[in-house]
Amino acid sequence: MNINKHPLPRHTKKSALLLSAILTLSGCSIFQDESNELKTVAVEPAPNAGFIANPERDVKIAYLPFQRVWIKPGFDKSGYQQLVVAPVDTQHMLKMDWLHDMSSATWMGNVQSDIAELAKYFHDQVVKNFEEDPNQRFQIIEPPAKPDQPALRLELALVEIDPSTPVLHALSWAGPIGTGSAVGMVNQRRAAFEGRLRDLQTNEIVATFADRNMQDIGPLDLTRLTWYGPAKGIMDMWAKQFVQIANRKPGEVIGDPTAFTLKPF
Repeated sequence: MNINKHPLPRHTKKSALLLSAILTLSGCSIFQDESNELKTVAVEPAPNAGFIANPERDVKIAYLPFQRVWIKPGFDKSGYQQLVVAPVDTQHMLKMDWLHDMSSATWMGNVQSDIAELAKYFHDQVVKNFEEDPNQRFQIIEPPAKPDQPALRLELALVEIDPSTPVLHALSWAGPIGTGSAVGMVNQRRAAFEGRLRDLQTNEIVATFADRNMQDIGPLDLTRLTWYGPAKGIMDMWAKQFVQIANRKPGEVIGDPTAFTLKPF
């Protein structure tokens, strides 16, 4: 397969770009980018969480929205008609710094239960989007049913989740510049996943991919009072992108519509 790729970029200017935007804007402004360029600068890839073997071979492929991708040479998706979506793994969740910043267990809730619910939500959204695909690119096979044609299995792992509450936002913005998470000044509501695509006939991994995305940034957002509201929005986008990639035509670029809401005051 001929792919347009270049090494993973370094993000040395990310903090300066975001901080400059905050300092030069007042009120509420929204930036939206469909070309993947803003995300490349603003969202640093998550560290490898171990779900993907041989992460050193991952690259950034220009026509795909994910930050890290590897495709087996010669792999041709057109030869597959059926797809199994495995339950989403949560055992590779990265250490989440926000857990250690909480001053009261009252705000913690049942985090493990919340993460399990998010994993099921992610799985169900992926299945739903493929089932509702007008092109019906893949027939979704739900276990215990078994594929009767060449099939792939999509294996996903959630590796990072940032919660969204006004308390966390306030804590993130209370300290001086350089303290706290997300450059010490910007609350980044992020989610990250790692994924594998497996040929069910040979059990061979034919592609791997990983992405971290951020829905918006701001010191206080009273419209998002739930722990993981932004994470579900990011998962909705990923689910749609999987279908877009499955239907991708030669030369087509699958963009990443990343929206950032800046509310410094």
